[in-house]
Amino acid sequence: MKSKFATILFLTIYTFCQNSLGQSIDKTTPKTSIDSFIESKMSETGIVGIGASIIIDKKVVWTNGYGYADKETKAPFTPSTIMNIASISKAFTGFCIMKAVEEGKVSLDEDINNYLPFKVINPNFPNEKITLRHLATHTSSLVDRYPIYDSTYYYGGSKPEPLEEFLKSYFVEGGKHYSKDNFLNAKPATNRDYSNIGAGLAGFVIELRTGKKLNEYAKKNIFKPLKMQSSGWALNEIDIKNHSKHYEKKGDSIVQIQLYEGTTYPDGGVRTSVNELSKFFISLLNEGKYKNTRILKKETVEEMLRFQYTEINKPDNVKLNKINQGIFWATKLGATRIGHNGSDPGVRTFMLSDLNKEFSVIIFFNTSLDEKDEGKFFDIYEELYKYAKDLKTK
Repeated sequence: MKSKFATILFLTIYTFCQNSLGQSIDKTTPKTSIDSFIESKMSETGIVGIGASIIIDKKVVWTNGYGYADKETKAPFTPSTIMNIASISKAFTGFCIMKAVEEGKVSLDEDINNYLPFKVINPNFPNEKITLRHLATHTSSLVDRYPIYDSTYYYGGSKPEPLEEFLKSYFVEGGKHYSKDNFLNAKPATNRDYSNIGAGLAGFVIELRTGKKLNEYAKKNIFKPLKMQSSGWALNEIDIKNHSKHYEKKGDSIVQIQLYEGTTYPDGGVRTSVNELSKFFISLLNEGKYKNTRILKKETVEEMLRFQYTEINKPDNVKLNKINQGIFWATKLGATRIGHNGSDPGVRTFMLSDLNKEFSVIIFFNTSLDEKDEGKFFDIYEELYKYAKDLKTK
């Protein structure tokens, strides 16, 4: 789930820094170089709150929080602070797809029109089927059209339009949001174009086939078994008192943004903490198992994380299109990271590992920066990733 400036799911390529501890940091711990670096960048940019964890060999070895979850009350941002994780949510939708595959309720390669109560057809290629695999690898030929996609964000307690109603209006000819511009002039499976609305459609298929809303299906198969008790897919499912406020930098000012939900929630609706997201990430890196709890079969996770689409034949746009794509899981070719990241109003998140799944970093920011300062997120992430790498080699 993203707004205009943030339609990039796939991984951003950076590497990360120096600290000196292998445990969660508390108030009595002396400040380290990584603490000083992060606090300096926060002061420089106006970032209000940060939470982060480092995972080494499938175990959390370091966590910390910086700044505030609520600037006004001075409530600290901690690794237990709940926040919207934006497009990292797609990894949860990917998990739900694969769980439904494991249960025999869907096939990755079945025409989605065999599952849907309405037809989704690319008018440029009406005889070509669209599958869950296409949706989950962003090769479905379905695209986000702005400002329609922007209008699916609902702020301050408004009720989002029902997902089914929006999807039907967007993809079915005659619908209020229908346009040929909602589709690429390219056959499914031949071109990668990142689609949040396509992710929403994938989640809707899972709801139809499992008979459960995505939040209920995730609660049963992810949140409960992993004891992610503070996690949910909507504001009314979590402890709002422990939810971070969202902020945005406008000029020289930092302004608070109302909390929001989205119509296409499978693309970015999950709310969780650094501590709880670490459990989910470890389970994916560890072949479907967190400690003694297995949530997916080994072979199912392997299929989810397997690179299934590689787009390299785009000499006019080489950097953008050199992507290895799994089921809502990706890396750039030549990169050293796998996983997912996310961006939404007031939110920037990273959940990335090295290719061998030996060391990983999760980091939450509760502040949006303007375009000229976007790189500061990566500066902070890069420092943490270097530190994780250093920890691994010690």
